[in-house]
This record gives sequence, C-alpha cells and structure tokens, in this order.
Amino acid sequence: MSLYKGSCHCGSIQFEVEFSLTKTVTCNCSICSKTGAAYTSVQDDKLQITEGKDQLSLYQFGSKTAKHYFCEQCGIHPFLRPRISPELWAVNLRCIEGLDVNDYPSKMFDGVNWEQTVEAWIKHK
Repeated sequence: MSLYKGSCHCGSIQFEVEFSLTKTVTCNCSICSKTGAAYTSVQDDKLQITEGKDQLSLYQFGSKTAKHYFCEQCGIHPFLRPRISPELWAVNLRCIEGLDVNDYPSKMFDGVNWEQTVEAWIKHK
C-alpha cells in the first residue's frame, strides 16, 4: 500500500489516503457520468481529511444511501460513501496528486441498472 495526497480543485479540501491501485472503477449512473470520476474503494481508516472538513457539502439522491461529498468552494467531488458499501470510502482518483487514471485498467459499474449490477458483482467477488 502507498500513501497518497489529494485535494479538491481549489485546495480547500485536502486528504491523505492509503491504497494499492490495480484498477479503477467508473460508473455510468446519473451523477458519475456527469462528474467523470474514477474511483477506488478504501476502508474507513485509510482516508484522513487533513484540511477543510468544514468546507464539505453533502449531496444525496435516490435512495439517499450514498453520501456524495463536494467542496463548497469549487464544487469538486473528492470522495463518497457508496450505496453498495456505505461503510467504505470511494475516492475520486482524479483528485489524487500525480496519479494518472489512464495508467490503470478500468472496470465499468453499470449504475444505470444498479440492482442487477450489484447482484452480478456480488456473485463474481
């Protein structure tokens, strides 16, 4: 595992996260397709918000299970608590310093067909 630093666009939100990256996950749901994020999931204790916790806004929609966090200043979406595993963090890899998501294979999560996709993912884990 490696320790990475990340931030929103304006730098108000800064964080450190520890993970080993082998692939990224993208999603075609209504919010992910508009933000263009690429994710990796980490355990709760692997993400530390080091600056700007008070600058985070919460956005929820649909089932209101997922918790999407955005910077109040620049609107960038650095991480979320995903609906599929709300005890984890899904980190937007595009917010990590010096990391090019194009250097890693990507897996598509079909969030448009969420229920069927989750059932298929659980079977193949």
